[in-house]
Amino acid sequence: MTWLFLPILLAAAVGAWFAARALARRRSAGERAHSRPNQHGAYALIWTAVPALVVLFAASIFSGPVQHQLMASGAPEAVQQLEPFRRQAFYSDANAVGAGRPAVQIWAAPYAELLPSEGRRAARIDMMLSLGGIVAAALAAVLGALFVFSQIRPGLRARNRVEGWIVGVLFFCSAVAVLTTVGIIASLVYDSTRFFSSVPITEFLFGTQWSPQTAIRADQVGSSGAFGALPLFAGTFLIMIIAMTVAAPIGLFSAIYLSEYAGPTFRATVKPILEILAGVPTVVYGFFAALTVGPAMRVFFNTIGSWFVGGPLDGLGQYLMLVQNQMALVAGGVMGIMLIPFVSSLSDDIINAVPQSLRDGSYAMGATKSETVTRVLLPAALPGVAGAMLLAVSRAIGETMIVTMAAGLAARLTLNPLETVTTVTVQIVTLLTGDQEFNSPKTLSAFGLGLTLFLVTLLLNIVAQRIVQTYRQQYD
Repeated sequence: MTWLFLPILLAAAVGAWFAARALARRRSAGERAHSRPNQHGAYALIWTAVPALVVLFAASIFSGPVQHQLMASGAPEAVQQLEPFRRQAFYSDANAVGAGRPAVQIWAAPYAELLPSEGRRAARIDMMLSLGGIVAAALAAVLGALFVFSQIRPGLRARNRVEGWIVGVLFFCSAVAVLTTVGIIASLVYDSTRFFSSVPITEFLFGTQWSPQTAIRADQVGSSGAFGALPLFAGTFLIMIIAMTVAAPIGLFSAIYLSEYAGPTFRATVKPILEILAGVPTVVYGFFAALTVGPAMRVFFNTIGSWFVGGPLDGLGQYLMLVQNQMALVAGGVMGIMLIPFVSSLSDDIINAVPQSLRDGSYAMGATKSETVTRVLLPAALPGVAGAMLLAVSRAIGETMIVTMAAGLAARLTLNPLETVTTVTVQIVTLLTGDQEFNSPKTLSAFGLGLTLFLVTLLLNIVAQRIVQTYRQQYD
């Protein structure tokens, strides 16, 4: 019901805009007004809509707790004697029945008989709260409109006040972004502190065994868990290096070709295709890696291994014969293919942004096209290209689905691209999947991994900024 009030509020705000504009024209007839009638109208629209929206937003937040308190205060004695968890479940089922959904069949007598009546009571409470929120919002809109109409006069600085509202909205959006980041960091630091209080940070950073599973009984194997995250860092680094080895040169060279060598028709055809590839879901690349690239790589290495069996390289042949579908090389290679559109599209835009006067000056000095690219364009575009590479590295570090489907879940401390490995992000998802207890080191280790990943990413950003500042060149 609350959402049905929004069109009415919008119509009222638009009506206030027209009315305030007409009133401003009438009151400023023959006088020099500070602001235009449209600015008075915008000021009236803001004061009509914003207070009502604030009231609706507050009502939507507090209506749930208020409804729960009203339900609990008037609940039958049998319901009040339930355990807290079952009592909350009963109230939820009563709300569902009151909303018109079919009654659940899990409650026995006398609760099954009480559920319809409590559902009707929940519907009445919800209706009362909804009507109260709408009435309060309408009252706020009326009071805001009356305030504005009493203020309209030739000397009203409506333009300054409207711009003040706009500045306030922009500041609020900026504050939300900053506070969201602060909240994420605070949650990571708080839960990571709880984790490091039970697991030494040196063991976490430098330990070579990762087995966070804790047993139910103390006499079971692995009851204490092993939280050495070095294999996860090694797997993340290995897959990232493989991905960037594929994406960086191909993406950069394709950007150079599209920007400096390709004709207009070819560029207009290929660049949109690359940008479309950037929007392909990562799960599609995961299926491609698991069903196509993985088996093809296994057949390739098994075939090469069969050539070496029985010869001087028999050990290598036997090893290659055991290569399976899931390996770091498959995940990194497919991830590199996924990152090519990012590197290529961003680098192409950055190279095109280099002033044409630099190209003309290089050609005037007798430089060839390749010399112009290597000695003029790339140094000029280096800060932007470094940013594109950093974005690709961040995507590679944060990728989860491709690694899960193509590299496996085994935590191995190895730099062998033919082994199955796992990454930090995959383990975070694995640790937080399903019903978890947030008091055990197993679950809290996900926050330790998240904080470490955040710090590493922050360090990469700082290093990239230093590189950019060192080689940045200013051009007229």
